[in-house]
Amino acid sequence: MNAGELLERSLAYALGSVAEVAPDGLERGTPCGEWDLGELLGHLDDSLDALHEGLTGGRIGLVPGHPGADLACAFRTRACAVLGAWAAGPGERVLVGELPLDVRVMAAVGAVEITVHGWDVAQACGRPRPIPPGLAADLLPVARCVVATEDRGVRFAAPVAVPPSAGPDARLLAFLGRRDSFPG
Repeated sequence: MNAGELLERSLAYALGSVAEVAPDGLERGTPCGEWDLGELLGHLDDSLDALHEGLTGGRIGLVPGHPGADLACAFRTRACAVLGAWAAGPGERVLVGELPLDVRVMAAVGAVEITVHGWDVAQACGRPRPIPPGLAADLLPVARCVVATEDRGVRFAAPVAVPPSAGPDARLLAFLGRRDSFPG
């Protein structure tokens, strides 16, 4: 799997979700228990900012930036910047704090974050958008590699049981502690 293609597909999916954000709906609840939609979009902006830093400077600072007033517009702008930085040809390694990380791993992990929070955004807007099955199938092994037991209860909820017949999108969401629907 090509990490750049995975990142591009995740951004395309999330951009479709963010297109549904209404400026007066930023206080809506999200599947991310403690965050409202505005806070979730701020977190997504931080994630894209970190990806952009890693792709353009080879280092991710551990201090988040500031997205500005229009959070949906900020997401679209940063998404385009991330795609441009990937297309320009990133280095092979990025420093996260002082720890080196393969840039392809950073992109794949970023793709999981962007896709799942894109799903969260759509749910919060009351316009559910299933994660494309192929994208979910490609992201699930990445998520399984990077989400550890100690992340549960801190960054992710406990996994949710799904039937064996569940599609890859439901399995990805369940692994990350989400049900495949949100009561909005």
